[in-house]
Amino acid sequence: MNELLATFNIDIKLLIAQLVNFTIVLLVLYKFAYKPILKILNDRTEKIEQGLKDAKNAKIKMTDVVEKEKEILSHAKIEAQKIISDAEDTVTKNHEEQKIKAKQEISKIIQEAKNQIAVEKEQIITEAKKEVAEIAVLIAEKILDERIDGQKDQKIISKLIK
Repeated sequence: MNELLATFNIDIKLLIAQLVNFTIVLLVLYKFAYKPILKILNDRTEKIEQGLKDAKNAKIKMTDVVEKEKEILSHAKIEAQKIISDAEDTVTKNHEEQKIKAKQEISKIIQEAKNQIAVEKEQIITEAKKEVAEIAVLIAEKILDERIDGQKDQKIISKLIK
């Protein structure tokens, strides 16, 4: 082994000193550089993982919100259709009620007109009978040239009218 060391010009004292120096540098770097860098990397990894979890939760919440929005829109459409249907029913009902009221008013007006016509017809017939009776009495007076008393006159008029 000494020959090997002599062949390659290796100084054991120097090799041991370099090994001690390398170990000291390695320990210093481990304590002051590697640990803080490792801590920063772990913190960053945790933040990234937390961000991924938050993104996943946000995606789930967004999906829930979209589903609720669709459900609300669906209910709103159904409610709107119901309101429109109710409005159409109300319009139809009001239209039918107005038709019925109009028919009733027309029937009432027609009945009142018929009653008025009947009353006027009775008045006209009564007046015509009176005039005919008076004309008949005048004709009879002229023919007879004498005037019959009032009661007999009325009896004759009644007989003629009937």
